[in-house]
Amino acid sequence: MILRVMLSLVIGILLAGFLFLKYHPVFGGKASKEKANALSQSENFARKKFINQIPTVMDTRITTMVGILRDFMKGNPNGKPKRAIPVEPLNSVIMPDKYTKVTWFGHSTLLLEMDGKRLLLDPMFSKTLSPFSSIGGKRYSKILPIELEELPAIDVVILSHDHYDHLDYQSIKKLKDKVSQFYVPLGVGNHLARWGVEAEKIKEFDWWNEYKLDGLTLVCTPARHFSGRSVSDRDTTLWSSWVIVGQESRVYFSGDTGYGPHFAKIGEMYGPFDLTLIECGQYDERWSAIHMMPEETVQAHFDVKGKILIPVHWSAFTLAFHDWTDPIERVRKAARKRNLGISTPKIGETVFIGSVEYPNSIWWR
Repeated sequence: MILRVMLSLVIGILLAGFLFLKYHPVFGGKASKEKANALSQSENFARKKFINQIPTVMDTRITTMVGILRDFMKGNPNGKPKRAIPVEPLNSVIMPDKYTKVTWFGHSTLLLEMDGKRLLLDPMFSKTLSPFSSIGGKRYSKILPIELEELPAIDVVILSHDHYDHLDYQSIKKLKDKVSQFYVPLGVGNHLARWGVEAEKIKEFDWWNEYKLDGLTLVCTPARHFSGRSVSDRDTTLWSSWVIVGQESRVYFSGDTGYGPHFAKIGEMYGPFDLTLIECGQYDERWSAIHMMPEETVQAHFDVKGKILIPVHWSAFTLAFHDWTDPIERVRKAARKRNLGISTPKIGETVFIGSVEYPNSIWWR
């Protein structure tokens, strides 16, 4: 009898977990058979999944996994700030006549205002990274520069891929009615559709696809990463970086990526860039194929022919074992060695492209 009860409990738990993963909307949507067939026609699709341009393998040896588990259990006392980090309030969003401007919200969320358009990149406004709001890594800052509900109308939301720290269910649910268009890599539109975004608002892109928007040119460009929101959907959607070309300014947004030859190709085709927004944090030698080391961030900036670099993908959440300030310190050191133009705005501090001076305070110390 006891064995029967235990077996029933185990079966019940497994069934509940299966149903939760299958039906809870936070895990996103899946492609229909017709849509899946269309996705498979991409040149970047093979063996039933999307692939990178070059071999991209994470170290999954038993010794490596044991080492990662050991580091996780050990923790890092400097992995998070010990005091509140500064946040500049964004009291108004006004389109200047002369400058393109960008405002960083921490991690990889940015508001780009260019040629009369507002573009929101990888909007992640939740307090945790987890699909469950009560658990998971907490945001460093207790406040944001502006509450999501107070944002003005957004012309375009641009997404780089479907991981939780870049595509946030709660943020999309709150944003969807004030956004005119969502530009996403192939397959990511399935998640948005399940969350109530109208089909006519969603435009999906393969690498090197271009789209004209009232004088702006938006290009979905390669990245070296992976995708997935659940246990069974690894690499079923595409990941990307983005090029945004205006009448006066050119901006490059890396999304999440390991270092690779795609940077030089992007620079050759669309550079030089007035501003690059390139990831520099959440790295580790054991997964360096999908997240660059900070010195590679600087090299990527040179490869795409950037003028000013704003390092992103740090200062909001802890997703790796390094000190929380290591990414920016290492990027600054590498930038000094190569005489690179770098800007280090506070969260919420607006950067005007083409201005005489760029924010450069060492606010994290």
